[in-house]
Amino acid sequence: MKNRLKNHKNIVLHDIFDIRGGGERLALSLTSALNADLCFGKKSHKSFNLNKMHQGKLINLNLKLELPGMKTWALSRLFTNKTQFLNQYDNVIYSGMICPLAIKNHSNGKNIFYCHTPPRFVYDKYEHYLKQNLLPQRLVLKKLVKWYKPQFEASINKMDVIVTNSHYVQTRIKKYLKKESIVVYPPCNTDNFSYQPSQGYYLSTARHDKLKRINEIINAFKRMKNRKLLICSSGSEHDSLVKLTDNHPNITFSGQVSDTKFNKLIAQSIATIYIPLDEDFGMSPVESMAAGKPVICSGHGGPTESVIDGETGYYINDDDIENSIIDCVTKLDSNKAASMQIACERRAQLFSEKLFHKKIQQIVNS
Repeated sequence: MKNRLKNHKNIVLHDIFDIRGGGERLALSLTSALNADLCFGKKSHKSFNLNKMHQGKLINLNLKLELPGMKTWALSRLFTNKTQFLNQYDNVIYSGMICPLAIKNHSNGKNIFYCHTPPRFVYDKYEHYLKQNLLPQRLVLKKLVKWYKPQFEASINKMDVIVTNSHYVQTRIKKYLKKESIVVYPPCNTDNFSYQPSQGYYLSTARHDKLKRINEIINAFKRMKNRKLLICSSGSEHDSLVKLTDNHPNITFSGQVSDTKFNKLIAQSIATIYIPLDEDFGMSPVESMAAGKPVICSGHGGPTESVIDGETGYYINDDDIENSIIDCVTKLDSNKAASMQIACERRAQLFSEKLFHKKIQQIVNS
């Protein structure tokens, strides 16, 4: 392995490729921007085809242990003990919660951390995750956090540069890690999206997770029987969300779809609805705007850094979510949404992959 890697300058580390998510896309974009190799703890067939999407070397640490809690521990041990090859690189870019622990094996070059957020199960969402589990799982989580937190913070203190995805998360990094950071918004391949006349439905593209608050969207559309809602993606809350619709014919699910189908669903929507709680940044609003489609989004967090209220969409009122969604949908009919097309497309260009590459290259080469 040493002979095969010794001539390469940059390497990106990412925790795992389990899904086709924003974090995975960003890691791959980093490798493209820097002509870098890629190291990860595990890959799944449910994620991207790395052999097709990545041009450099692939280093799979082959995580085997999948038990909750133990999985984080096992991944930590892999990145700590199986990455001695990092000293063959000039620059290491870390993208994940666990991989920064590998910094102990890269002492003679530049270390850059792209921080999506300080680990939420350790910091601001610790109590939330405790309440979600039964007593045995709570005890495991407490022990895991006690073991992991000091190692993570020691690794962060060794970083030369911390980059993050929004000013919202920048504030969180300052609060919990006491570190300064540089904001570089995540990349959207805006060329992949295009405008098409709407087919009369509103679209939800968020992962089916409690913090995404898709249940609030469903409840609002149950009261708007003349408005159609299409729910895309998948996740742990899928079955409960389907049950919640109670067979309302104006609410349908597409399930997980291909990138081509996904882009078409956005292109033919009236607008997208994306209202997660405490979202770090949120790529869904940018993808929607890239297709010329406005966004009904949370009035706090990362989405407010991409969507302009009244110009490329509307913010909901968190004090009265359901009624606020109804109000925004009523205002944002097909004609109003179409009038926002140009503003949306222009706004999306501020988050293009080309601009992301330029800023990352400047940071690495400075």
